[in-house]
Amino acid sequence: MSETYNVRLEPVGVEFEVAENETILDAAFRQGIALPHGCKEGQCSACKCVQLDGESEMLNYSTFALNDMERDTGHVLMCRTLAFSDIEIELLNYDEEVLSKSIPVKEYAGEIVDFQKLTHDIRGVQIKLHSPLKFWAGQYVDITVTTEAGETITRSFSMANPPSETENLSFIIKKYPDGKFSNELDEGGIKAGAKVQVTGPYGMCFRREGREGPLILVGAGSGMSPVWSILNDHLASGETRPVHFFYGARTRNDLFKMKEITDITEKNPSVEFIPVLSHAEEDGTWTGERGFVHECVDRYLKELGIDGDGDVYACGPPPMIDALTPVLFMHDFDTERVFFDKFTPTTGSSAH
Repeated sequence: MSETYNVRLEPVGVEFEVAENETILDAAFRQGIALPHGCKEGQCSACKCVQLDGESEMLNYSTFALNDMERDTGHVLMCRTLAFSDIEIELLNYDEEVLSKSIPVKEYAGEIVDFQKLTHDIRGVQIKLHSPLKFWAGQYVDITVTTEAGETITRSFSMANPPSETENLSFIIKKYPDGKFSNELDEGGIKAGAKVQVTGPYGMCFRREGREGPLILVGAGSGMSPVWSILNDHLASGETRPVHFFYGARTRNDLFKMKEITDITEKNPSVEFIPVLSHAEEDGTWTGERGFVHECVDRYLKELGIDGDGDVYACGPPPMIDALTPVLFMHDFDTERVFFDKFTPTTGSSAH
């Protein structure tokens, strides 16, 4: 029987058990305690905290996430920390609303039932689970599948469907030149009917309810997936907040779901969709927004006089998120009302 230790979180006073050879973050997930997290691999700094008491050891991590000076002053990454005694931790970032909405991370069996080519580098994937998965709009799961050649691949993808659909999951994923999952889909290594294991839910970028002010959604590439879930969950909730939905793409051929979006905006006048093309020079018929999506968000916020009012959900590649962050800062958005999902490249086991 493996040894277990007690973890106490300050200043929230939450306690839970951690087993031997289990990271503190995984133990929290297992017991339905939603702690701050991002990559789960020691590559970002979202789960960084201060260890106040106890004995622990850290697995390999990136010094970009935790530098030597921080390590010397007791900082640790919960996704990399193994306990060897009872542990007391001071959280540097926490959200009481998130803690109250915690969902235990579990494993679900299922199979891929269909997939589509939405653009030259965007794929749609549908998975049927054998049991219902509860999640919040904007969260993601880890998907493990074995290819026809016997290789096991695990990747992280955000649900595109709303949480009301608990067994039929949809995903929008981007195809990268070295992306094993998407390339195997295209080349037949992963076929409809392939068995999958889905683990989750994960993620802090999920829709908050009962807020005031506009809802500002910003997506690019496969960042459409969680944004699409958040948008549809918001509409189903009956909330009447105005929605400004920005989507960045290179050309008109990189836009998709346009019929569905048109249907939504026609039925819901409070929803405004703003596609932004960064490479529209050769498209003489394009009359919409041009440039980068963060530049368009900046212009719209100025024109609408929105400074720090409302909630922002931004999902997409790191350059988009990094460019958008100072724009929102300049418009006085409180960090507690800005939610990012940065789709980092594969570092080993997972990537959006």
